[in-house]
Amino acid sequence: MSLSARALSKPLVAFLLATALVPAAAGQRVGNGKPAPAVKPSTPDATPVDPASVKVDTAPWLFKGSDIPPDPAWYFGRLPNGLRYAVRKNGVPPGQVAVRVRIDAGSLYEKDDEQGFAHLIEHLSFRGSKYVPDGEAKRVWQRFGATFGSDSNASTTPTQTVYKLDLPGATQANLDESLKIFAGMMQEPAITAQGLAAERPAVLAEQREAPGPQVRYGDALRQTFFTGQPLADRSPIGTIKTLEAATPAAVQAFHDRWYRPENTVVILSGDIDPATAATLIVKNFASWTGHGPSVPAPDFGKPDPKAAPTKTVVEPSLPPIVATAVLRPWEYRDDTIIFNQKRLVDFVALRVINRRLETRARAGGSFLQASVSLDDVSRSANGTFTNIVPLGDDWEAALKDVRAVIADAMATAPTQAEVDRELTEFDAAMKNDVATSRVEAGSKQADDMVGALDIRETVAGPETSYKILQDARAKGFFTPAAMLESTNRLFKGDVTRALLNTRTPDAGAAAKLAAALKADVSKLAGKRSQQAAVDFSKVPKLGAPGKVTARATVSADPGIEQVTFSNGVRALLYPNTSETGRVYVRVRFGRGNLALPGDKPTVAWAGDNALVASGIGRLRQGDLDQLTAGRRMGLDFDIGDDAFTFSAITTPGDYADNLTLMAAKLAAPGWDPQPVARARAAALAGYAGLSSSPDGVLSRDLERLLRDGDPRWGTPTLAQIEALNAADFRRLFEPLLATGPIEVDVFGDVKADEAIAAIAKSFGALKPRTPAPVNAAPIRFPAHNTTPVLLTHDGADTQAAAVIAWPTGGGSADHAEARRLDVLAAVFSDRLFERLRSIAGASYSPSAQSQWPTGLPGGGRLVALGQVAPDRVPLFFQLSRQIAAELVSTPIGPDELKRTIVPMLQYMSRASSGNQFWLMQMQGGSYDPKRLEATQSIVTDMTSITPELLQATAAKYLRPEKDWTLAVMPKAATAPAAANGAK
Repeated sequence: MSLSARALSKPLVAFLLATALVPAAAGQRVGNGKPAPAVKPSTPDATPVDPASVKVDTAPWLFKGSDIPPDPAWYFGRLPNGLRYAVRKNGVPPGQVAVRVRIDAGSLYEKDDEQGFAHLIEHLSFRGSKYVPDGEAKRVWQRFGATFGSDSNASTTPTQTVYKLDLPGATQANLDESLKIFAGMMQEPAITAQGLAAERPAVLAEQREAPGPQVRYGDALRQTFFTGQPLADRSPIGTIKTLEAATPAAVQAFHDRWYRPENTVVILSGDIDPATAATLIVKNFASWTGHGPSVPAPDFGKPDPKAAPTKTVVEPSLPPIVATAVLRPWEYRDDTIIFNQKRLVDFVALRVINRRLETRARAGGSFLQASVSLDDVSRSANGTFTNIVPLGDDWEAALKDVRAVIADAMATAPTQAEVDRELTEFDAAMKNDVATSRVEAGSKQADDMVGALDIRETVAGPETSYKILQDARAKGFFTPAAMLESTNRLFKGDVTRALLNTRTPDAGAAAKLAAALKADVSKLAGKRSQQAAVDFSKVPKLGAPGKVTARATVSADPGIEQVTFSNGVRALLYPNTSETGRVYVRVRFGRGNLALPGDKPTVAWAGDNALVASGIGRLRQGDLDQLTAGRRMGLDFDIGDDAFTFSAITTPGDYADNLTLMAAKLAAPGWDPQPVARARAAALAGYAGLSSSPDGVLSRDLERLLRDGDPRWGTPTLAQIEALNAADFRRLFEPLLATGPIEVDVFGDVKADEAIAAIAKSFGALKPRTPAPVNAAPIRFPAHNTTPVLLTHDGADTQAAAVIAWPTGGGSADHAEARRLDVLAAVFSDRLFERLRSIAGASYSPSAQSQWPTGLPGGGRLVALGQVAPDRVPLFFQLSRQIAAELVSTPIGPDELKRTIVPMLQYMSRASSGNQFWLMQMQGGSYDPKRLEATQSIVTDMTSITPELLQATAAKYLRPEKDWTLAVMPKAATAPAAANGAK
């Protein structure tokens, strides 16, 4: 297999990662000491079809009925049995081939007594099939370097089932083997009584672990909007009744009805010759024949105008929500140029409305958030949807205000300036897609093809899509009159539906909803706000450009330069063209969590939503939006362990101005109080939901508990949220923005000298910074407990969660130890998955991971977590401690080590072909050279890990006298139930 030109330009370490495989020992043995099961090789008997004997129709079937030019990079084929394929060459990332197998059947294809079967077959197919025994497909792909769950997975929707594999280090041989496995999964999954008994509990666990309030609201939404249609009652997960009643014969009948070659599309996009890819598809799938006669797809129905138009529900843990839909029947239309141009007009019209809604929300309107959208939903309806979250509980005022904005848009055309602004955004996005098309990932291209098939549309290359937009602009499609016509059409339909959620029961809610939907809102629209013109002359002035006082290469491969400026600012530069048209910018400043007090809470939690939105100088958020319209710029804020950060993904033409905005935010921050008030309202709106499920409780409390109560981590209390105000916010952040070291990282499609000049004019022009105070409080881990900490949730009494953690370390010096812990955690996670899900069926997605904070002197931990039924909490602790004890007492087998390390190396190899990987590895390196040093030993750190070394690492950290445990139980459960997890 030839390597792409892009692969040849990547850093040498990426090649080392790609080729660094753990040697396979003779007579490989898995972790339990038994010989590794053999995989049947591809033989003429297993795949008897000679591809040369199969007549393939290579017409571009996807574009039938369309005048959109087919993308020449895609090669199409239809086999005599009806199976279709689409393949293309793509070298991003190098060596990977993305495989998607799409079955045109989902939950809408189920009969009443088959609900959940489409999803159940997805599970059974991965468990075992024609060419692999039970549980072996996962292991085969692990040996090939694929990570289960991210590289190999599947999904079921109302209209399709999609099987996914991102095969790293693809060769003709392992791609052939993978397609053979997929062919067996599609033709003959192991639908047996034994497999069903083993996998049904995992599917029921998946259903049980879903967040109850969100699921109930989603069900109510479907039942309200699509009442009278199958979609109203067809959740892909199915029902407990139908899943428990499922028999092998019944599941097999669903499979035979819909898993047929004419319902199947195989998609490959990756680093392989398209002709070779097509030949392998023909070889493995051409012999497939369906069972019985072909069955036409079911009728998904049309919106029923006779059904009840409104419904109200009560979910106390969700904020008040009003959702409306204007529905029209879904109808197939040929995907033509004019169809897409008219749809672009519709999208622009809705963007105008959404901007007006956002402007009102920012100004302190009656709603926290409101938006309108257009969508084709599961080939069941074409709809215009509105979603409203009010400020507080006054949903009636919010609904009326949103209706007023929409009514105003239906009555009076927008200005051409409003239209042009939205068009500018469209134009910039599409132009950026063209500029970066060379580095579009093969997996994205494969997923885009799946999405197009699902909605019965085509896929167009970025250049073609941009030409369609440009042609529409040249022909005058985007006029105020066209926007007015589109708006009126989109908000009219066959039926109108509305769903209201309230926190507390209200007997009059239904009547109030009906009245609010009919109320006269003509006087509520108010005067349309006009955004003033803004350019960079309005950005606060910085000082004279800084002088370079030092410049040196700090990494030869990849080629990283460190630059120091006269004001003390440091920069790391990685100029390269591996990602054409993309520039990654990250600015680290101050000390992050180390600058915050460790003995009292602060309002730092609000920074994520309010700091950037508070403006720059006199420029408010709306001004900044106008300033950056049509450009690829960002200003994302985050609080890290040892630094605050601003980050953006920008372009070669925009990054210099992006740096100017970031520097101006530090030099002259704005303090608009409205974003702080909005951040407070948003936190209050979502707070009740944090108690509604075990997952919510863990997201609220676990991080702080693992830091032994340190207030710098975790979610604030309700009282702390209510107390948030603009004065306290400014009092905290003003000195944090003004003090502490600055490192500017620019990685991507730039020229080094130009990047240095851009940094000199921005951050180099700032005044010298004073040191930031560093909190000397130690980073703590909670003390060992013999009885789990017990927390409770307000959700279903079938839901619980359990956590066990061991303390490790931190810092940048011992990177080899950190990587050994990553491998140890991956082994732990795989064993926990096998025992708790695959064997016991007690949890859908138990996991373990090592968290080693590079920027802190300590505070690392290895954490295992699982959501289980309350009576299975003791089993989680039993299995976790059993796995820990085994890892300490017995070295793992070479096959298990290979299945762990090879996917990790393959992941790093693929990731290292892009700039984000190196940015994450190198950031902070100008002040901490150990981080730079650590990048040079990635391969040796990983490949030097032996079973004995991993055993020693387990013995060092997985000590029973050091572990800490937590259980989250339903309030109805008693403490003794969780206490059974005690030693």
